[in-house]
Amino acid sequence: MALLELDDATVRFGGRAVLDDVDLAVAEHEIVCVLGPSGSGKSTLLRAVAGLQPLDGGRVSLDGRDQTGVPAHKRGVGLMFQDHQLFPQRDVGGNVAFGLRMHGASRDEQASRVRELLALVGLPGAEHRAVAALSGGEQQRVALARALAPRPRLLMLDEPLGQLDRSLRERLVVELRELFGDLGTTVLAVTHDQGEAFALADRVVVMRDGRIAQSGTPLEVWQDPADEFVARFLGFDNVVPASVTGESADTPWGKVPVPAGAPQGPGTILVRPAGVRLVPAADAQLTCTVAARTFRGTHVALHLQPADAPRLEAACALREAPEPGAEVGVAFDAAEIVVLEAGPAS
Repeated sequence: MALLELDDATVRFGGRAVLDDVDLAVAEHEIVCVLGPSGSGKSTLLRAVAGLQPLDGGRVSLDGRDQTGVPAHKRGVGLMFQDHQLFPQRDVGGNVAFGLRMHGASRDEQASRVRELLALVGLPGAEHRAVAALSGGEQQRVALARALAPRPRLLMLDEPLGQLDRSLRERLVVELRELFGDLGTTVLAVTHDQGEAFALADRVVVMRDGRIAQSGTPLEVWQDPADEFVARFLGFDNVVPASVTGESADTPWGKVPVPAGAPQGPGTILVRPAGVRLVPAADAQLTCTVAARTFRGTHVALHLQPADAPRLEAACALREAPEPGAEVGVAFDAAEIVVLEAGPAS
């Protein structure tokens, strides 16, 4: 049985469904990240599970028990917001102990649990530090310790790393993944950051306009986006109309190979940047001019302009990257091409 289940969960604001008949199950010890653009309904989903937003239809169940009418403080879930919402008048220890105190824990129990959690999140001995003296990353750790203190059945994170700089986010998301794995914590997190979701989650749920557009492991969603919306949301730009016949597709870039068994007929294809290969002119399927190039840390993104077709993005090693203005030959790799399902109109 799933620890958390949403069945036809619906929330309307002013007659508009911001959650639209959503079905979602989260297994015990699973880490699920809900991903989507602003306005997709992901934060409303989190608030509905927490009991902070009543449903207009459907239900939320925890451990198989319908939560309709159960107030937030009795649901046994932990919630950590983007801005941390620490109590400035309390020191670190007072913040972490807050939930324990509300649950009637003794002073000795509170002190022991606070010490344990601060050590766990990398802040040993910080009980008496003032909240105002903490860095953003330290505040995030204190907020996490406070949320974990009452041992919630489900921990929910709302853009937990959103206010931190990128290098700190990338480091902390690895630490969070390891921490949740060690504790066996069941986690439901929402974020708009694909990298954060893919690094943290066992399963990624992509939302659009109050509905789930795709759900799967990070690898499944990355390798096989469900439709054009998901592909573009994940940052893929090489998406064009196509007509598939056999193992090739007619596209604005000419004939492009597609994987065996691809859906036939009119549709849309995605060519991942890794599938756009620079080749000698004799082997080229398409000739392009390098319009620009962007250093991405592990590779260079090349923006290629064909004579009379949409731009292409290619990925190549820094030492192999041609200069802007250079003319290059391009070939396509079928293994990096996805024939997308038809999605809702944009």
